[in-house]
Amino acid sequence: MEWRDSGILLSARPHGESSAIVEVFTETQGRHAGVVRGGASRRMAPVLQPGAQLDVSWRARLAEHIGAFTVEPQRARAAQAMADRRALAGLQAVTALLAFCLPERAPHPALYRRSSTLLDLLPERDLWPLGYLRWELALLSEMGFGLDLSACAATGATEGLAYVSPRTGRAVSAAGAGNWADRLLPLPPCLLGAGTAEDAEVALALGTTGHFLHHHLAPHLGDRPVPEARRRFIELLARRAA
Repeated sequence: MEWRDSGILLSARPHGESSAIVEVFTETQGRHAGVVRGGASRRMAPVLQPGAQLDVSWRARLAEHIGAFTVEPQRARAAQAMADRRALAGLQAVTALLAFCLPERAPHPALYRRSSTLLDLLPERDLWPLGYLRWELALLSEMGFGLDLSACAATGATEGLAYVSPRTGRAVSAAGAGNWADRLLPLPPCLLGAGTAEDAEVALALGTTGHFLHHHLAPHLGDRPVPEARRRFIELLARRAA
């Protein structure tokens, strides 16, 4: 068995004396693990950084085996993020969430392309937080827990949308919320795709999407905890906004 593709490195961990087990996310193969021989060496350490774009070839005797990767670097992204703590934290959140959410060896080509585009935005520091938010919305949708923010669930109105139902993920208008407003999640304008947004607004919006990650998606995946990298990223956004 053998295939070749371009992919985003999600993680790398030592294996034995000199090898590494890596996970990559590719357009045609989805999240896929394999052994990189010599992957723990000093020469390979700068290559095997989360977020890196790699040309990968995978080979195994049988499809169910973990197999071995040979890798060639295409783009290193971690170095681009080192000068901006928000970007670095966001990169770590993206790779950790993809490793957390994606089933093994199941292609998600649209999400792959969106993830690659987002990571290429790392040098655009002012665009990065809002780009991350929109990526997270797309991730929830891809996993079957997308939000429906097109109209009020109670009245059908498309104007005055102010809340999100924590149960259904549907938008609710201020008029439609009534006495239930304090039980609903906030719907800041940036969740509706409105222009630019300050870090504080993005952090508020990520609190809403986070509800669905923690209380809808995570239980579906066996109640594994949502990666801490996401929390650290949001804390950085909120701290900068304070």
